[in-house]
Amino acid sequence: MDLQIDKMAAQEFFHVPVLSREVVEGLAVHPGGHYLDATVGGGGHSRLILEAVPDAQLTAVDQDEDAMIAAKKQLGEFSDRIQFIKSNFAAYRFPPNTFSGIIADLGVSSHHLDTAERGFSFRSSAPLDMRMDRGQSLTAADVINDWDEGELANIFFTYGEERLSRRIARRIVEKRPFHTTTELAEAIAYSVPPKYRYGRIHPATRVFQALRIVVNDELKSLETFIEKAPEALLPGGRIAIISFHSLEDRLVKHGLRNSPNLRVLTKKPITAQEDELANNPRSRSAKLRIAERKD
Repeated sequence: MDLQIDKMAAQEFFHVPVLSREVVEGLAVHPGGHYLDATVGGGGHSRLILEAVPDAQLTAVDQDEDAMIAAKKQLGEFSDRIQFIKSNFAAYRFPPNTFSGIIADLGVSSHHLDTAERGFSFRSSAPLDMRMDRGQSLTAADVINDWDEGELANIFFTYGEERLSRRIARRIVEKRPFHTTTELAEAIAYSVPPKYRYGRIHPATRVFQALRIVVNDELKSLETFIEKAPEALLPGGRIAIISFHSLEDRLVKHGLRNSPNLRVLTKKPITAQEDELANNPRSRSAKLRIAERKD
């Protein structure tokens, strides 16, 4: 890959990790530990772990090629202590009884939202893509243009918690095909009442969330991850998961609680303190839950 593109990817993907102090404390990072960052992104949480103790080892996983390029750049100084693996965290082959701690920072990154051509945001006109792993075939355009009205209404309601799902789905089917994010967002906006159209959040927000979840099979992947990951922890090892919306948090809460191998350490999710909220607005919706592998 061209070096200039390489550098740009690294710069774009770097972001301030949310709940950084709470993650390092919650994982009880200690000398000699081996940690798994299951969603390395720009490498923010991985850096905190590697900086916390001088001999920690880390395995960094991500399904996004841009993320892997960026993380390798950002964490280059730790190359002797880190291994990179391109994989969806649900498809990753978890080695049993290996890790002292596992961190997963869920959802869409600032890079995905700010890089128009990835198609995650309707702030700029871009192809309807939304694939985290651009090697997969299904795109948001496929869903919007090919799925029937009932299927669309169902995913908008289930994954976007959109109460006007049927009305929006009807409008989309009437007006398709759609090729760009802004075309779709405009059609959604004009399918809802004016009061809703000019509300606090854009009326396309929930639909775009639902599309992203479906395209990347996010909730099923999360369920699989929570089911498989505990086996990879050493006794006493900890898993920390940061979620950003209620559907994810619900799965994390029940998944950790129902795992026979885990003891939940957070009765309520940990949220950002005032100083972090002031410096990083993205942290406002972040919820951290932590559990420990039973002996």
